[in-house]
Amino acid sequence: MKFRFLLSLFLIVQAHVFGIGSDVPGKTKISVEWQNEKPAGYIEVVNGTLESLVISKGRGKARDAHFEFSSKEVNRIDLSLEDIHVTAGSGTTIVTVHNGENSFSFFLRDVSSGFPIWIPQYKVVVCPGNDSRSYKQIENDIKERDLRTKVQKIDNLPEESFDSAAAHTRDQMCPAWLGISRDIRIFEIGTPQETNTITPRMASSPVSLPESHNTAITYYYLAGRGQGVESNAARRLEDGVLPILHSHEKDGEIEYHTTAFVSMEHSPLNNKTAIGTHYLVADSFSFGHMFTSGQERILKSLIDGEIYKNEETVLYLQVVASNTDSVPRYAWFRTLKPGRGWWEKVTYSYSQESGFSSYSPDRVFGISKLNGDPMPDEEMAVLLKPREKAVFEFYLPHNPVSAGRAAQLSGQSFNERFEECRNFWREKLSRGTQIRLPEKRIEEMLRAGLLHLDLITYGIEPSGTLAPSVGVYSPIGTESSPIIQFFNSMGHHETARRSLMYFMDKQHEDGMIQNFGGYMVETGAVLWSIGEYFRYTRDTAWIRQIKSKLLKSCDFLLQWRDRNKMENLRGRGFGMIDGKVADPEDPFHQYMLNGYAFLGISRVAELLMGIDERNSARLKQEAESWKQDIRASLLNSAAGSPAVPMGDGSWCPTIPPWTEARTLRLLYSRPETFLSHGTFTVSDAMLGPLYLIFCEVLQPAEPMARMMLDYHQELFYERNAAFSQPYYSRHNWVQLKLGSVKPFLKTYYNTFSALADRSTYTFWEHLYKVSVHKTHEEAWFLMETRWMLYLEEEDTLKLLSGVPRKWLEDGNTIEVQNAASYFGQLTYQVVSHVNQGFIEASVECNSERMPAQVIIRIPHPDSKKPVNTSGGTYDYANESVSINPFKGRASIRIEY
Repeated sequence: MKFRFLLSLFLIVQAHVFGIGSDVPGKTKISVEWQNEKPAGYIEVVNGTLESLVISKGRGKARDAHFEFSSKEVNRIDLSLEDIHVTAGSGTTIVTVHNGENSFSFFLRDVSSGFPIWIPQYKVVVCPGNDSRSYKQIENDIKERDLRTKVQKIDNLPEESFDSAAAHTRDQMCPAWLGISRDIRIFEIGTPQETNTITPRMASSPVSLPESHNTAITYYYLAGRGQGVESNAARRLEDGVLPILHSHEKDGEIEYHTTAFVSMEHSPLNNKTAIGTHYLVADSFSFGHMFTSGQERILKSLIDGEIYKNEETVLYLQVVASNTDSVPRYAWFRTLKPGRGWWEKVTYSYSQESGFSSYSPDRVFGISKLNGDPMPDEEMAVLLKPREKAVFEFYLPHNPVSAGRAAQLSGQSFNERFEECRNFWREKLSRGTQIRLPEKRIEEMLRAGLLHLDLITYGIEPSGTLAPSVGVYSPIGTESSPIIQFFNSMGHHETARRSLMYFMDKQHEDGMIQNFGGYMVETGAVLWSIGEYFRYTRDTAWIRQIKSKLLKSCDFLLQWRDRNKMENLRGRGFGMIDGKVADPEDPFHQYMLNGYAFLGISRVAELLMGIDERNSARLKQEAESWKQDIRASLLNSAAGSPAVPMGDGSWCPTIPPWTEARTLRLLYSRPETFLSHGTFTVSDAMLGPLYLIFCEVLQPAEPMARMMLDYHQELFYERNAAFSQPYYSRHNWVQLKLGSVKPFLKTYYNTFSALADRSTYTFWEHLYKVSVHKTHEEAWFLMETRWMLYLEEEDTLKLLSGVPRKWLEDGNTIEVQNAASYFGQLTYQVVSHVNQGFIEASVECNSERMPAQVIIRIPHPDSKKPVNTSGGTYDYANESVSINPFKGRASIRIEY
């Protein structure tokens, strides 16, 4: 053992010093050896020349660049190469070994004896020509190092939790958005800096006032002495979930408790109040929107009436200061002032008699009170006796109001408005699915998340089209999809359908769906989301209404595809559409773009069954043909893209994000500059071929799918989470599908602990604090949680596939009531009595389309194996119980 270890060290040093061991400048020799394979194919060299190819082991024939073996045990070819380029940077030599489905490539500069290119899936090694070791010897040498991939290391660690993840990830406070739902008049509560700031917004656009020289207006205020050396502030949502913001700050002996929420100026806030903004107007105030000329004309007729309403929304804010000392102490207040700080000068006046802050007599922007009366001064010190309190309040209308309206607003009761607002949001949460989890943070995030999505899904109540906005951005076919699908999962089907109508109403004349920033991927993604809605609801009546629009979008995609059926694209994008999928200007035959297009057409074919059999059959055939063309190009891309090293000593083939690319983009085989969004990994990791698994072009268990997941996990992630905008990577869905629970949980906790505010649960878009209240990211977190709780797979319903085993500790309950699924309404409960030696579960899914089988994973918190199971068949490998056939209801008991 020591001898082999020393030999390995010698070879590593030799490889480091001598590279690939070329004796002549510009030339080298390498060997390729297979074990128990009968390869046949040819060698292709880019940025170099193949001088000769000879068979040195095995029986076969070689001619020029071609080889063919008739033996199967050990086969080896020796290659002599010249005109090579093996320095760092672009233009380096790439060698491709074409061998059918097991073709692969490598950078010539990567070949070494210390770290041979060993691809166990293909049973092949590549080493310098002077390395005489066999495949088996190289394999044994690597295995004796006892190396591990990043995922293998994760599997050997305890399951991830929020606490273990949060200790390592960024703790990023995020501004909070408050509003009344459906209405674009939003108040952004900034994170504390010099002072506390409030920015009124129209959707994502800041409000501009003539008094601020028609620039964005922000207001600031302060309670307490100011910014000291201690950080004693904490924030919390009402009930942990409602869009009512509480903050608590201790300044010496005075405690300040702040409550902020948004309600109406004079109308009651309830589900009967006519609220909302027309979806086109909402769209116009969101970043990135796109309109056709017809939509522009409609917008012009609507916008004035929507902007200049006769009632404002109002931010109600109250600060209660309490003296906790045994002697009198002062409390300090600074009421609303225009600007982001003392240094910003905007002309206004303050009335001591009324407490009004005004730009002019009929332009009142704030009403301030102290203990129920007009606040005597803008800045005050109030002496409080022990246990005495002072109540400071201000009301901030979204736009300034007249003095008369301000007088009426001043008469509003903060407490009554607070109670009304709380009931309004609680009533929204009482509808649909109810989920109870042992981990209260996750339970609260589910409920808060639903309201965060609802808050900025704009439109006019009680009916009509809704715009499912994605944070500061207008709706996007891809980014709005998890928002709509979570509405469906929570039983809010009407909200989901109205949100989907946004895309149908804004469909272009040619059938294209494009609403944001030139993205070409929206059409397929929207069709997929409509297909998902149909799986939940079987709403054939609505599908009949929009059938002509669906077919128009499908035909748009198919005509686009037909334009790309050119012979020069065979294996390199034949029958695949081209265009950009996100911000980067990469108008190529992208796998993500084609994955969504295939998936969209496939779903439309499915939902048209029983409605339009002819078009259903046609689209099904077209989708299958499209899938095969994607797979043909994918195979070619995998053959040509160089393998990368893995942590266990093996190497893994890779696939670029589009057919025009030869290699992973971030390996820079060509001279490019594409760094964007804070990372090199955008194209390969977040917009790349992994989407083909999510979009059902590949099945998760296929060898190529596993290969993609392997190198993604090894190369592209930190703590198994993607960089920059991590929810654009779909690897966690694949991990869950494959039953990789520990990697799933590693991704799950590390992603949201770094991206979401840990107190208010609001998500950033990017890890570098860009774009607030990003509901696309939040919705993917919500959908990941939904999948870990219940996930459909053909005729099988899988429950608790990814839950932490900690959730099954003694006394814990997991309960899901009236969840919406492909199989109809679902209710289940799991109760742990492990201290008494058993866990019980019950499942009910009794609709006409109930699943044929239910598989419920019930991991023991200490990984114990059961001694008895009733109600189903226990699978020891997956810690799950299979109920087959499932007859609508089942009870399970597992004894330990």
